[in-house]
Amino acid sequence: MDVTIEPHPLSGTVPAVASKSVAHRLLILAALADGTTDIDCNTTSRDIEATARCLEALGARIARTRRGFRVRPIPRDASGASLAAAGATLDCGESGSTLRFMLPVAAALGRPCVLDGHGRLAERPLSPLYEELASHGARLSQKGVLPLRVEGDLAGGTFDIPGDVSSQYVSGLLMAAPFLPGGVRVRVSEPFESRAYVTITTDALHAFGVGVRVTREEEDGASFEVFEVAPQAVRTPGTVAVEGDWSNSAFWLAAGAIAGPVSVTGLDAKSSQGDRAIVAAASLLGARARTEGGCATSERAALRGRTVSVAEIPDLVPPIAAMAAYAQGETRITDAARLRLKESDRLETVRAAIACMGGDATVEGDDLLVRGTGSLPGGVVDAANDHRIAMMAAVCAAHAQGPTTIRGAECVAKSYPTFFDDFRSLGGVVRESE
Repeated sequence: MDVTIEPHPLSGTVPAVASKSVAHRLLILAALADGTTDIDCNTTSRDIEATARCLEALGARIARTRRGFRVRPIPRDASGASLAAAGATLDCGESGSTLRFMLPVAAALGRPCVLDGHGRLAERPLSPLYEELASHGARLSQKGVLPLRVEGDLAGGTFDIPGDVSSQYVSGLLMAAPFLPGGVRVRVSEPFESRAYVTITTDALHAFGVGVRVTREEEDGASFEVFEVAPQAVRTPGTVAVEGDWSNSAFWLAAGAIAGPVSVTGLDAKSSQGDRAIVAAASLLGARARTEGGCATSERAALRGRTVSVAEIPDLVPPIAAMAAYAQGETRITDAARLRLKESDRLETVRAAIACMGGDATVEGDDLLVRGTGSLPGGVVDAANDHRIAMMAAVCAAHAQGPTTIRGAECVAKSYPTFFDDFRSLGGVVRESE
């Protein structure tokens, strides 16, 4: 689907969609728990559905309810051993989170299965998680090729993960840990980037009664953060709720910073989600941004270019870049190397989207430079099958001088299927075509 957006500034109020980061984790733990769990989740997406689909393939029963999901766990025998379906195919769609979480979880359940996916999923890295699982007893088919076969008896022990690779490896191991004999130590070297995502995981584990001990170690001059989980039952809390998503709300707050005001309701200012930093980022660029009573609001002031490190908040690069394109002066977005391994090479596709709309952006090593002039002419943007590129382009297009066409805009369904409905509710003018 292509969309053409006519310039019309966005303003108003929208509710936050459910955090897919939180939803992934709660669904997995509910499927591993000792009883039925009701998950309050006000929206869903392709990525959330991919995780639910994988858990159903393993034997969980997941019903969609008016409020979200009712999850009946994967069966176990009287001794507690998993009765997960043997030989199941787990279709991860295009969700990197689903693949990286389900790989250690499937290995811990001890039943042979196959993980598959689509798009760029096979290209997204699995090292060193792949090697760590193999060294602890898992038997895996060739790395970098899907479908990926998983079998063998995964053992506990110490798993070493560098802190500057995906935090999803750590999260996947922690969710698998309660089922591994002897307990698990996940040792993460400093610097530990995207630490907030692991906090989301430990919060979810605590909600299901799983204790996680966190300590620090020094060895040969190197520092490590260590997460320890003993073998234990995962106990259903009965009902849990998925909080509002800061990552997707960031696009509306960027729109508010460009023109606005725009408010997003249903957001927790004290959330463990690192992407709540969008409020600070918008303020740094000069917008008036604030949170109050579960609502985040941003409105335009004089936007100025600044330097922003995204080591802890890589998913915020597209909305930050949108604001930077409408600022005066140069914004340097630093520490963005991991963006090359998203649904697209997101450093390049953010740059290309801004350039296609008549802006000035370049990539220098792992940095993105956006030279803002306060306006964009408009143009034609290829979303590159990347939901965040489509959303960034739409926010930029609403405030451009002329129309903008976004090719392949249907990719927003990966995380935010109702994005263009909410875009219209804020005053956006969209015309869809096949």
